[in-house]
Amino acid sequence: MKQIDKKKIKSVVEALDGILSDSFVLYYKTHASHWNVEGPQFKQLHDLFMEQYVEIWNALDGIAERIRALDSYAPLSMKELLKAASLAESGQNRDASQMIRDLAEDNEHLATSLSRTIGLADEANDQATADLLTQRLGVHEKAAWMLRSLLK
Repeated sequence: MKQIDKKKIKSVVEALDGILSDSFVLYYKTHASHWNVEGPQFKQLHDLFMEQYVEIWNALDGIAERIRALDSYAPLSMKELLKAASLAESGQNRDASQMIRDLAEDNEHLATSLSRTIGLADEANDQATADLLTQRLGVHEKAAWMLRSLLK
Protein backbone atom coordinates (compact mmCIF):
# COMPACT_ATOMS: atom_id res chain seq x y z
CA MET A 1 0.00 0.00 0.00
CA LYS A 2 1.30 3.43 -0.96
CA GLN A 3 1.92 5.99 1.76
CA ILE A 4 0.40 9.46 1.79
CA ASP A 5 2.70 11.87 -0.05
CA LYS A 6 3.81 14.20 2.77
CA LYS A 7 4.92 16.85 0.28
CA LYS A 8 1.43 17.12 -1.22
CA ILE A 9 -0.59 16.83 1.98
CA LYS A 10 -0.20 20.52 2.90
CA SER A 11 -2.40 21.52 -0.05
CA VAL A 12 -4.97 18.91 1.02
CA VAL A 13 -5.07 20.28 4.57
CA GLU A 14 -5.42 23.87 3.33
CA ALA A 15 -8.31 22.80 1.11
CA LEU A 16 -9.89 20.88 4.02
CA ASP A 17 -9.68 24.04 6.14
CA GLY A 18 -11.65 25.85 3.45
CA ILE A 19 -14.21 23.05 3.22
CA LEU A 20 -14.66 22.97 6.99
CA SER A 21 -15.05 26.76 7.07
CA ASP A 22 -17.48 26.85 4.15
CA SER A 23 -19.44 23.97 5.68
CA PHE A 24 -19.73 25.91 8.92
CA VAL A 25 -20.94 29.03 7.11
CA LEU A 26 -23.44 26.94 5.11
CA TYR A 27 -24.59 25.24 8.32
CA TYR A 28 -25.32 28.60 9.92
CA LYS A 29 -27.01 30.07 6.83
CA THR A 30 -29.21 26.99 6.54
CA HIS A 31 -30.08 27.08 10.24
CA ALA A 32 -30.82 30.82 10.07
CA SER A 33 -33.05 30.20 7.05
CA HIS A 34 -34.89 27.54 9.08
CA TRP A 35 -35.50 30.09 11.84
CA ASN A 36 -36.57 32.94 9.58
CA VAL A 37 -38.39 31.47 6.59
CA GLU A 38 -41.92 32.74 5.96
CA GLY A 39 -44.59 32.35 3.33
CA PRO A 40 -46.85 29.75 1.76
CA GLN A 41 -44.11 27.09 1.72
CA PHE A 42 -43.18 27.70 5.35
CA LYS A 43 -43.67 24.17 6.70
CA GLN A 44 -41.99 22.46 3.73
CA LEU A 45 -38.99 24.81 3.81
CA HIS A 46 -38.73 24.88 7.60
CA ASP A 47 -38.51 21.07 7.60
CA LEU A 48 -36.15 20.87 4.59
CA PHE A 49 -33.77 23.45 6.06
CA MET A 50 -33.75 21.55 9.37
CA GLU A 51 -32.95 18.29 7.61
CA GLN A 52 -30.09 19.97 5.77
CA TYR A 53 -28.57 21.89 8.69
CA VAL A 54 -28.63 18.81 10.93
CA GLU A 55 -26.82 16.81 8.23
CA ILE A 56 -24.17 19.52 7.81
CA TRP A 57 -23.72 19.88 11.58
CA ASN A 58 -23.10 16.15 11.91
CA ALA A 59 -20.50 16.27 9.12
CA LEU A 60 -18.41 19.08 10.63
CA ASP A 61 -16.80 16.83 13.23
CA GLY A 62 -15.63 14.31 10.63
CA ILE A 63 -14.02 17.01 8.51
CA ALA A 64 -12.27 18.59 11.51
CA GLU A 65 -11.08 15.21 12.75
CA ARG A 66 -9.65 14.43 9.32
CA ILE A 67 -7.62 17.64 9.52
CA ARG A 68 -6.34 16.48 12.93
CA ALA A 69 -5.57 13.00 11.59
CA LEU A 70 -3.34 14.70 9.03
CA ASP A 71 -1.39 16.25 11.94
CA SER A 72 -2.79 19.75 11.53
CA TYR A 73 -5.16 21.87 13.58
CA ALA A 74 -8.73 22.78 12.75
CA PRO A 75 -9.53 26.51 13.04
CA LEU A 76 -9.44 27.57 16.69
CA SER A 77 -11.55 30.73 16.44
CA MET A 78 -14.54 32.07 14.53
CA LYS A 79 -12.29 34.77 13.09
CA GLU A 80 -9.90 32.14 11.71
CA LEU A 81 -12.79 30.03 10.44
CA LEU A 82 -14.45 32.94 8.62
CA LYS A 83 -11.09 34.01 7.16
CA ALA A 84 -10.71 30.57 5.54
CA ALA A 85 -14.29 30.56 4.20
CA SER A 86 -15.11 31.53 0.64
CA LEU A 87 -18.88 31.57 1.21
CA ALA A 88 -20.36 34.89 2.28
CA GLU A 89 -22.82 35.46 5.08
CA SER A 90 -26.40 36.44 4.16
CA GLY A 91 -28.08 39.70 5.04
CA GLN A 92 -31.29 40.18 6.98
CA ASN A 93 -34.90 40.27 5.76
CA ARG A 94 -34.49 37.76 2.96
CA ASP A 95 -37.55 36.19 1.38
CA ALA A 96 -37.96 32.43 0.99
CA SER A 97 -37.03 32.41 -2.70
CA GLN A 98 -33.79 34.27 -2.00
CA MET A 99 -32.96 31.89 0.85
CA ILE A 100 -33.47 28.90 -1.46
CA ARG A 101 -31.41 30.47 -4.25
CA ASP A 102 -28.55 31.38 -1.89
CA LEU A 103 -28.45 27.93 -0.28
CA ALA A 104 -28.57 26.19 -3.68
CA GLU A 105 -25.64 28.30 -4.91
CA ASP A 106 -23.68 27.68 -1.71
CA ASN A 107 -24.20 23.91 -1.95
CA GLU A 108 -23.06 24.03 -5.59
CA HIS A 109 -20.00 26.07 -4.60
CA LEU A 110 -19.15 23.58 -1.86
CA ALA A 111 -19.60 20.67 -4.29
CA THR A 112 -17.08 22.30 -6.64
CA SER A 113 -14.60 22.76 -3.77
CA LEU A 114 -15.11 19.15 -2.72
CA SER A 115 -14.43 17.88 -6.25
CA ARG A 116 -11.24 19.93 -6.46
CA THR A 117 -10.07 18.69 -3.04
CA ILE A 118 -10.82 15.07 -3.93
CA GLY A 119 -8.40 15.54 -6.83
CA LEU A 120 -5.75 16.92 -4.47
CA ALA A 121 -6.28 14.01 -2.07
CA ASP A 122 -5.96 11.52 -4.92
CA GLU A 123 -2.69 13.14 -6.01
CA ALA A 124 -1.38 12.84 -2.44
CA ASN A 125 -2.59 9.22 -2.20
CA ASP A 126 -4.81 10.27 0.70
CA GLN A 127 -7.59 7.76 0.23
CA ALA A 128 -9.33 8.44 3.54
CA THR A 129 -9.78 12.13 2.72
CA ALA A 130 -10.92 11.35 -0.81
CA ASP A 131 -13.49 8.88 0.55
CA LEU A 132 -14.80 11.32 3.18
CA LEU A 133 -15.13 14.10 0.63
CA THR A 134 -16.76 11.87 -1.99
CA GLN A 135 -19.52 11.17 0.54
CA ARG A 136 -19.89 14.92 1.20
CA LEU A 137 -19.98 15.65 -2.53
CA GLY A 138 -23.07 13.49 -2.98
CA VAL A 139 -24.82 15.19 -0.07
CA HIS A 140 -24.21 18.71 -1.40
CA GLU A 141 -25.11 17.82 -4.99
CA LYS A 142 -28.42 16.38 -3.74
CA ALA A 143 -29.11 19.40 -1.54
CA ALA A 144 -28.46 21.79 -4.45
CA TRP A 145 -30.77 19.76 -6.71
CA MET A 146 -33.57 19.73 -4.13
CA LEU A 147 -33.28 23.48 -3.57
CA ARG A 148 -33.09 24.31 -7.29
CA SER A 149 -36.19 22.16 -7.86
CA LEU A 150 -38.16 24.38 -5.47
CA LEU A 151 -37.46 27.40 -7.67
CA LYS A 152 -39.02 25.93 -10.83
